[in-house]
Amino acid sequence: MPHQPPDRPPNLVLKDGRALLTKPENRETPRLFIAATRQNEGKTTTCLGLFGALQTCFSHVAYIKPIGQRFVDVDGIKIDEDSFLLNSIYPVDAPLEAMSPIAIDSDFTRRYLGNPENHRKLLVDRICRAFDRTACNRDLVIIEGSGHAGVGAVFDMSNAEVARILGAKAVIISSGGIGRPVDEIALNKSLFDKFGVEVVGAILNKVHPEKLDLVKEFAGLGLRRLGVPLLGVLPVDDQLSAPNLTQIVAELQGRWLNGFNTGVSRRVRHVVVGAMTARGIMDYFQEGMLIITPGDRDDVILAALASCGPGGDRMISGIILTRNILPHPRLMEMLAQTDIPVVISGEESYTVASKIHGMTVKTQPQDSDKIPLIRKMILEHIDLEQLQQTVETQ
Repeated sequence: MPHQPPDRPPNLVLKDGRALLTKPENRETPRLFIAATRQNEGKTTTCLGLFGALQTCFSHVAYIKPIGQRFVDVDGIKIDEDSFLLNSIYPVDAPLEAMSPIAIDSDFTRRYLGNPENHRKLLVDRICRAFDRTACNRDLVIIEGSGHAGVGAVFDMSNAEVARILGAKAVIISSGGIGRPVDEIALNKSLFDKFGVEVVGAILNKVHPEKLDLVKEFAGLGLRRLGVPLLGVLPVDDQLSAPNLTQIVAELQGRWLNGFNTGVSRRVRHVVVGAMTARGIMDYFQEGMLIITPGDRDDVILAALASCGPGGDRMISGIILTRNILPHPRLMEMLAQTDIPVVISGEESYTVASKIHGMTVKTQPQDSDKIPLIRKMILEHIDLEQLQQTVETQ
C-alpha cells in the first residue's frame, strides 16, 4: 500500500490492495485553477496563452483539465478536446490520459446518481493520480475548469470542489464590462469561498480596445471591494473570433466541392449574401470574405471567378452554395481550375448566414495563426509578475 500522509482520512481499498487517494500525493507544486463565470468566456483561449506566457516565469509548466464535457476519441480513449488542443500546440510532455482523466459522456450523470458514494471516491482517486502524473517535475500546474464554479455539482465534482481537492488557488475569467462581470465574479467567488478555495485574481476578456482603460479602472475598483485583484483586461480580437472554413462546414454539415486542400484553414472575416446583382456584389469583395449564394446564381459565381482568377489570389475565403443547387457544369469546370474553396449546403441562404453569425468560435489545432496572437495578448495585458508572486506564495 502506498505511503499515506498522516492527515489523510481512511480510504476505500480496491480488490488489488490499492488505496484510493483523497488528495494528491504532490502537495508542493504550485497550481492555479482557471474558472469562468459562464460558458464561452474565453477560458480555454486564456489557458492556451497562459501556458505559453508563463514559461517566461516558470521553466516547466503542466496542464490538466480534470473534468471535460466535450471529448475526442484518441486510440479508444475519451480525451477532453481542450486537453487534446493544448497537447497539439505545445510540447507538454505528459500522457494525454493524465491531462484528461474524466470525460463526461451522455450517460455519466445517470450512472453516477445510481451509486454516488462509490463513484465519487473513484473519481477523486482518478483526478488525484492524474494530477500527480502531470505535476511530476513541474514548476507550475494550470488546472482548467469546465465552466462556472458550480458546474459538476450534480455529480459532486463542482469546479469549486475539484479546486479544493487539488489544493489550488482560483482565477476567474469573465467577459468584459463593469457591472455584470463584477456581479458574476462575486457569485462564483461565494461558492469557491464555501469550499475554502482562495480566489487570487480575475481576468476580464473580450473588451473593446477603446474601453480597456475604462473597464480596467472601474471594474478594478469593483473587484477590489470583493478582495479580488484584477490581473488584466484582454481586448477583443477579430482574428481570434473569426472562424475558419473547416468550422463553418462542420456547423452547416456541408460538403466540399472544391479547394479543400487550400481552404480548410482559410479565415472568414466577412460574410455577404449574394442576393444582389453581380455588379453590386463586386463592391463588397475584400480579403477574408465568404460569399453565400444559391448555385443557380451564375452571375455571382462568375463575379467571384473574375475576382480571384485562375491562380486564386485569395481575395475571397470561399463560396457557400445553398439549397443543394449545383452550378452549371461549365461553371463547375471553371471553379475546378482555381483554388477557390466551394462548399454546398441544403439550407437557404438566410439560414446559412444566421448559423455562421451565431457560431461559437473555438480555437482548433489547425489554428496555428492564432497561437502567437493569444500568447502576445497575455504577455501584454496580464500582470504575470503579480500572478507569479501569487503562485509562489502557495
